[in-house]
Amino acid sequence: MVSHMKTPSHSRPLALAIGGSDSSGGAGIQADLKVWAVLGVHGASAITCITAQSPGHVAAVMALTPTMVREQLNAVVRWARLDVVKTGMLYSTAIIETVADWIAQTRPRAVVVDPVMVAAGGELLVKPRAVSAMAELLVPLATIVTPNLFEARWLLGNPRDTDLNLTRLAQQLFERMGRPVLLKGGHLAGDIIENVVYDGQRVVRMRTRRVRNVTDHGAGCMLASAVAAELAYGQSVHAAARRAVRMVRRAFHEPQRFGSMRLPDPLGRPRR
Repeated sequence: MVSHMKTPSHSRPLALAIGGSDSSGGAGIQADLKVWAVLGVHGASAITCITAQSPGHVAAVMALTPTMVREQLNAVVRWARLDVVKTGMLYSTAIIETVADWIAQTRPRAVVVDPVMVAAGGELLVKPRAVSAMAELLVPLATIVTPNLFEARWLLGNPRDTDLNLTRLAQQLFERMGRPVLLKGGHLAGDIIENVVYDGQRVVRMRTRRVRNVTDHGAGCMLASAVAAELAYGQSVHAAARRAVRMVRRAFHEPQRFGSMRLPDPLGRPRR
């Protein structure tokens, strides 16, 4: 096990993002770090893969080796104790195995597993075996898991399921995985976006009006990283989810224009 140095009591919370780099800056590691900067959390990162992409289109992906991923992880915990770890795009079975083993050894205080496996159109971004590794090795280590609708279906082993009842799916995920779930409903059509939290005892539904003419690229990453920040501050799962939804809503209601696109802007929210 890697030894930890103590962090000063007056330090900001420390969060570690494990995931892919988005060259457009809207999702992945870049989204995590922007959200954490806004919420007063120091963000460290371990990159699993490099992507060449713009909002809505991934041109190329190159994965790092599991050895390099582990080196990054170990480098972070050599100097500080983590308050929260948030995983995103892990890309391959080997990287999932590496990350899960490292989390099991280091035992961070909170873990948010955002199972980035399925694109907005429903296309699988990892091999089917990697889905099994995610479900069997990584999800059991999570404080909360934050799939979208498509990822929930894959984790349940029913990728062709057409059930749109988010509450029922969240409950099924908890029964299968045994971990609290924030099921993100942004991919469903309609003017109202619903997100559902279930921890085995209580269902909390959070509804917000969809903002038109703003790309939703990175919305799921922002929501999961905001949950991670709130957990780092000691919030409960339900409170963290509610506060995170409000933060993302603010980002969409205060978008910024970059080139031809309007993007949600978490930096528009004042710091704590």
